[in-house]
Amino acid sequence: MRKIISSTYISLDGVIENPQNWTSAYFQDEAAAYANDLLFSCDALLMGRRTFDGFSQAWPAMEESTGDFGVRMNNLPHYVVSDTLRKPGWGDTTVIKRSDTVAEITKLKEQDGLDILQYGFGPVSRTLVEHGLLDELRLWIHPVIVGPADPEELLTQKDFSASFELADTKTFSTGVIIATYRPTAK
Repeated sequence: MRKIISSTYISLDGVIENPQNWTSAYFQDEAAAYANDLLFSCDALLMGRRTFDGFSQAWPAMEESTGDFGVRMNNLPHYVVSDTLRKPGWGDTTVIKRSDTVAEITKLKEQDGLDILQYGFGPVSRTLVEHGLLDELRLWIHPVIVGPADPEELLTQKDFSASFELADTKTFSTGVIIATYRPTAK
């Protein structure tokens, strides 16, 4: 069975929103190699609507600057959970209705293939955790405090809790720590 891996940038104060504003100084060769290995170990991308909107606008113009990584981002099958998206317009994109999330993602995990990659941690991730569908949470912990944030910009959310066990750590010379966690049984 395929695994679903969530790869999420997070600050020391729990902010996950707009990582492009606070992570670039920490994204050196080590991080690029790790990100590349992770992307190429997967053959599908899973995302919520907000992530899809940002990625579908940014990545088509980034192939020249990011090379094979950008090509892969654009050419992998994309699965987006949305009730309002009608014409995705970004490569091979399948829209999953929110009410069908658990059933469709369960089917997706059962298909042959490599693992499935999800960037960020939002409503789709929480649904995956709640239904035992998320296999790994890789938190890229950045040594920065972003400052005040709205509740929806944080990893934590009201009425959501989960327990995880540490599976692995990787530390980069920039001080970024990638902590890989697996959900524990409820």
